[in-house]
Amino acid sequence: MLGSWFGAGLLPVMPGTWGSLAALPCAWTIRSLCGAAGLAIAAAIAIAVGCWAAGTIAKTSGVKDHGAIVIDEVAAQWLVLLPAPLEPLSYAAAFLLFRIFDIWKPWPVELADRRLDGGLGIMLDDLLAAAYAVLVFVALLAIAGACGVRS
Repeated sequence: MLGSWFGAGLLPVMPGTWGSLAALPCAWTIRSLCGAAGLAIAAAIAIAVGCWAAGTIAKTSGVKDHGAIVIDEVAAQWLVLLPAPLEPLSYAAAFLLFRIFDIWKPWPVELADRRLDGGLGIMLDDLLAAAYAVLVFVALLAIAGACGVRS
């Protein structure tokens, strides 16, 4: 259940996108109740649990990175949402940026995806994609702020 994020990864077509979408209301709730620090702690827990759950599913299924595993998308999406204001347009932009980098897999995301096995390997490519998305998102927030755009 954890690896598929309570079934989101079992939905047909684009399980990673479903996992990222499922992460949004959870992040909004955590952020509303516990602030950015709470979301950071939740992301760290999701990373640790994700390494275990993804590794277990990969070992049990015999598939290196089973499509149903989306806890990696959830944890990474939460990291991208850390700098996001609690505002729907910001959450949508963070979602789109993460999906772009997760699908595109620029170096070293693609390298981690191809070469690393087990739970950490499954998690790491999404965490690296999140790093790219965060950098671009923070830059966009800075540009928007410099141009007088407020959330």
